[in-house]
Amino acid sequence: MKRLAAVAGQFYNGNPVRLKNQVEQYIVHGAVREKAIAVLSPHAGLMYSGHIAGAVYSSIRFPSSFLLLGPNHSGLGPNISMMSTGEWEIPTATFGIDDELARRIREKVPFIVEDSQAHIYEHSLEVQLPFIAHFSDNCRILPITFMRATIDDCAAAGRGIADAIRASGHEVVIVASSDMSHYEPDAVARKLDKLAIDEILALNPEGLYSIVMREKISMCGLIPATVMLYAALELGAGEARLVKYATSGEVSGDFDRVVGYAGILIK
Repeated sequence: MKRLAAVAGQFYNGNPVRLKNQVEQYIVHGAVREKAIAVLSPHAGLMYSGHIAGAVYSSIRFPSSFLLLGPNHSGLGPNISMMSTGEWEIPTATFGIDDELARRIREKVPFIVEDSQAHIYEHSLEVQLPFIAHFSDNCRILPITFMRATIDDCAAAGRGIADAIRASGHEVVIVASSDMSHYEPDAVARKLDKLAIDEILALNPEGLYSIVMREKISMCGLIPATVMLYAALELGAGEARLVKYATSGEVSGDFDRVVGYAGILIK
């Protein structure tokens, strides 16, 4: 099955040449490229959050596969949905799915359901692909979306994913796709987002899940980020750094209702 681009022409330019030029303006040339276990990257329209995602992807050494973890915005499909075979297409590239990694994750985390319906219209993972395509034409991907999960589910999924990555025998970087606070005044968004970002930088999945729930922070990728942290810790992560943070107000000029964006590298 080929999953066609769902948000080309909306979240990013639908013309291949123009898309390449659009991505190019967000790449950080000369950035030191580090070996990463995982990253957090936003998924708004490129005009708003592309400079954050571009900084993240400019800062990492590229693996053979990316495990893409994102929120399910559409409500389609099961709570946790993995598209385990086929290809994903965007205007500038076609990505094969890492079916070997998918098989190992199925073995380690049986409650992750093989499903393509949840991915048909979902933008959170698709928006990562123009940046991946900019740097590599042969990376494989494995997309998983999350709708609902308890902290125990996140821990089990993260540890099982880590086991599957170790057993795969090839290099995999985990991408947790998330925007931060939604439609808050800029000062409020920055204050709330710092609470969540501090827990990610502390490599504290329980703390992240707890603070977002307690403070009602509208971070749409809480579950993917929590799963990513559990997996990264299991894979030996010992350090995280904030690559870049911004709000949509810096682009739109509207500071009354902003969305926050954070790029974080974990190694």
